[in-house]
Amino acid sequence: MLTIENLTHVYGNGTRALDDVTLNIPKGMFGLLGPNGAGKSTLMRSIATLQTPTSGSIRFGDIDVIKTPDQLRRVLGYLPQDFGVYPRVSAYDMLNHMAVLKGIANGKERKETVEALLNQVNLWPVRGKALAGFSGGMRQRFGIAQALIGNPQLIIVDEPTAGLDPQERNRFLNLLAEVGESVVVILSTHIVEDVTDLCPRMAMLAGGQVQLEGAPNDLIRQMDGRIWRGAVARDQVADLQAAHRVIATRSVEDKVVVTILADASPGAGFETSRTNLEDVYLAAVSAARKAG
Repeated sequence: MLTIENLTHVYGNGTRALDDVTLNIPKGMFGLLGPNGAGKSTLMRSIATLQTPTSGSIRFGDIDVIKTPDQLRRVLGYLPQDFGVYPRVSAYDMLNHMAVLKGIANGKERKETVEALLNQVNLWPVRGKALAGFSGGMRQRFGIAQALIGNPQLIIVDEPTAGLDPQERNRFLNLLAEVGESVVVILSTHIVEDVTDLCPRMAMLAGGQVQLEGAPNDLIRQMDGRIWRGAVARDQVADLQAAHRVIATRSVEDKVVVTILADASPGAGFETSRTNLEDVYLAAVSAARKAG
C-alpha cells in the first residue's frame, strides 16, 4: 500500500502544484486523471523521490519515502513522461546498461533479465535495432522494460499513451494490465479511456487537489440520471451556460451539442444520457475551475 498524507508542494515562484493531497493506493492498477497542469507530474516526481515536497508524508509499506528515498528506489520502476534514451544504442545494449545501473552485477543474471524483459514487452525480434528507429509505441514498451528491471513493487507511468496510434496504445495497455496484477502501478494520464479500461480504482486531480476518488463504476453510478445532452443553435449556448452547469460543448455541423449536469431537465430538446467516466471527469474539472 502506498499512503500519501497531506502532501503539499509549492515551487519557488509561488505556484502551489499540490495542495494537501491524501491518497491510499492499493496493489493493482490505480488511475490518476487530470488535465494538464493539474499537479499529476509533480505528484509522480515526489513519489519517485525526484523532488522533495514542501510538506506532508509518503509511505510505501514500511518505507518512509521522504526520509529514506534510497530504500524506495530499490523497489521502484519509473517511466516518466519524457523518457530519453541514447538513440544510436541498440535496445539490448541499452537495457543491459540500465540493468548494470540498477545493480545487477552478475553477467549471467543480467543476461537472463534482459532477455526475459525484451521478450515480455515483445521487443526481442528487434533487440539489435537502434532505439532511434523505434516507433513511439516501441519506445514506450522499452520504457516499461527498463522500469521492470529488478522486479519493482511500485511502478509509476506518467502519460504513457500520449501520441500513440490506437494499435500501439492497445498493445501498451495490455502490457500494463499484465504487470499490474501483482504490484502497485500508478497510471498518470489525461486520457479517460485508459483509466476506464484498466483501473479498478482512480483519483482525479485538478488545481493541485484531489477532486474525487473511488472505483470508476461507482463514480459513474453516482451521476446516473443527472447528465443531459441536447443539440442547440450556437446563439443559445451562452444563455445555457449562464443558467445551468454546462460541463461540455461540442460542435456538430451547424449545431452545438451541450452536456449539462442537473437533477432535472434543463429544458426542451434535452434528454438524459448514459453517464460515462468522461462525464465524471468533465464535471470534476469544471467544478475545480469554478472554485479556483
